[in-house]
Amino acid sequence: MKNEPVVQIRGLVKRYGAKTAVDGLDLGVRTGTVTAVLGPNGAGKTTTIETCEGYRRPDAGTVRVLGLDPVADAAALRPRIGVMLQSGGVHSGARADEMLRHMAKLHAHPLDVDALIERLGLGSCGRTAYRRLSGGQQQRLALAMAVVGRPELVFLDEPTAGLDPQARRSTWDLVRELRGDGVSVVLTTHFMDEAEELADDVAIVDAGRVIAQGSPETLCRGGAENTLRFTGRPRLDLGSLLKALPDGTQAAEVATGAYRITGEVDPQLLATVTSWCAQHGVMPDGIAVERHTLEDVFLELTGKELRA
Repeated sequence: MKNEPVVQIRGLVKRYGAKTAVDGLDLGVRTGTVTAVLGPNGAGKTTTIETCEGYRRPDAGTVRVLGLDPVADAAALRPRIGVMLQSGGVHSGARADEMLRHMAKLHAHPLDVDALIERLGLGSCGRTAYRRLSGGQQQRLALAMAVVGRPELVFLDEPTAGLDPQARRSTWDLVRELRGDGVSVVLTTHFMDEAEELADDVAIVDAGRVIAQGSPETLCRGGAENTLRFTGRPRLDLGSLLKALPDGTQAAEVATGAYRITGEVDPQLLATVTSWCAQHGVMPDGIAVERHTLEDVFLELTGKELRA
């Protein structure tokens, strides 16, 4: 089991009446990693995750979580996974600490509840009814309930939505600790920096399919071109510069004395540009390489911004 995917989805199809929400989706999640599932609203990511959790039955295809069918083997699977929902799952009148302690008692080897309460900053609201908690406090309680049972695999749905910066960082640290302990994590998020910071793998979903998957670094290298910018004297002979650069590279004076070069920006290209400047008596100033981000790749692939 160690080298097998903890989640393996092949050809998943899910329809709601005439609407196809998931259309032949394939996805694998490696053991002991954090996988971020990104997609515009309506892309099918929520339906996919809910199918993995056993809340939806596939219309076609296969889904295996920890080697089990999430629907047929639900009784065997649920003690081994943690699920964080954005809303629901908690009685509105229940107090935060009693809900967490109740969840802990359902598991054989739970985490220390008091330590978890302290870690997630829930101590001040432990006696408060769920309905009276702020949105951020509800999020932190949902996260605590998902991980208190020491799951092998945890699904986190927008784990930092509505959190202040300090709570967000604490959540990131907890996710890293889970991975360090060998727990596999699948998270959905609308925050690109969160995916880049936490994820070993990113799956981009659009129109019911995974259209790209890989590490953030791999996706960013394979997406939009990088940019080299520098300033110098106005009206440089860019035609001469382009002759020294690889085919497909573009150069433009985007403002007076401000130059932009786009293409495969690597050490050789940088050396070529600085060498050309030296040969032509140009003192380049403010040389900067702008690496495209995961958000750039997402926009290029989907044509949409990621919105909450």
